[in-house]
Amino acid sequence: MSILLLYTEKFSGRILHLIFKKSVQSETTLTNLIAMKTFLIATLCLLLIHPVFAQNQQIEIKTSDGVKLHITKKGEGMPVLYLHGGPGSGSYWFELFMGDYLEQHFQMIYLDQRGVGRSGSPDDGNFSLDRFLQDFEEIRVELGIETWITMGHSFGGILQTAYANRHPEAISGMIMINASLYMQGSFNESWCLKASEILEIPEPFPCRDETLPLFDRWNTLIEELNENDLMWKMGFDNRENLDKMNSTYRDISNWNSDFGNAFQDFEDFQIDFRPLTNSLNMPVLFYYGTRDWMAGPEHYREIGFPNMLLWQGDTAHMPFLENKGDLIDAIESFMHKFGF
Repeated sequence: MSILLLYTEKFSGRILHLIFKKSVQSETTLTNLIAMKTFLIATLCLLLIHPVFAQNQQIEIKTSDGVKLHITKKGEGMPVLYLHGGPGSGSYWFELFMGDYLEQHFQMIYLDQRGVGRSGSPDDGNFSLDRFLQDFEEIRVELGIETWITMGHSFGGILQTAYANRHPEAISGMIMINASLYMQGSFNESWCLKASEILEIPEPFPCRDETLPLFDRWNTLIEELNENDLMWKMGFDNRENLDKMNSTYRDISNWNSDFGNAFQDFEDFQIDFRPLTNSLNMPVLFYYGTRDWMAGPEHYREIGFPNMLLWQGDTAHMPFLENKGDLIDAIESFMHKFGF
């Protein structure tokens, strides 16, 4: 039951009942009570027409191939589909850290992608990019949305770009936050070099040995960083913020990690999507961090959206946690610049 309905029940039930429980003999008093009842009913009607509380809906949408997708819908305004990164990180912590601002301005649609978090997984193991894009369209149609803004973080930038290329008619704009549009590019240009520096690995860096599979090299670095408690240096300004981020996962039981474990087997996510940006004409905010070693602080150089607000943030990979004010300024500048 929504807060609005609880509010309505409180007034229409208890308070009005108590008001009229007491008998009064005076005609003037009776007239006053009738006037009060009329006022309260009118107030309730206004509340129903203009709710003062943001809607908070937990929605489950079943896709055409039978996967149950978890969505949290909050706020009012222009609809925004949030596409999380990871791959497999889920939408929950973005909602926690950024939702208080976003839900005042947008109808936020926080999606846990198939095989992630509170969503289910396909029986046939279909985690292809095409199937993800079909999921997004099925959600849009199910929710009755004509067009929406997509907001993506990290790996979510790949999903945004592919979706906008496939269904430009559905996208009114894109907000990209520390996004990568080419996984191998982010690894070669940033991840490999910074991780090797942090771990004090001498040159020639083993991570640059392209005779080895990309994700083998990537996983080796991740394991070494974790073993030495240095992983936070790749994406955070301090160790405490990594702990704060990780603590949010305790709020959700039975976390689904299927896509995070499977995405490496799907080569369509490894395409270089940067060349597509030159032909996508919807308004785009491309926000990048000067200390974001995960996507890469120079990754923006190959991004060519014709209608783009490029914003440099003094931040690592998680600006919504570590430089929220600057990210808000960027979003508001984008909305103003393109007349949303």
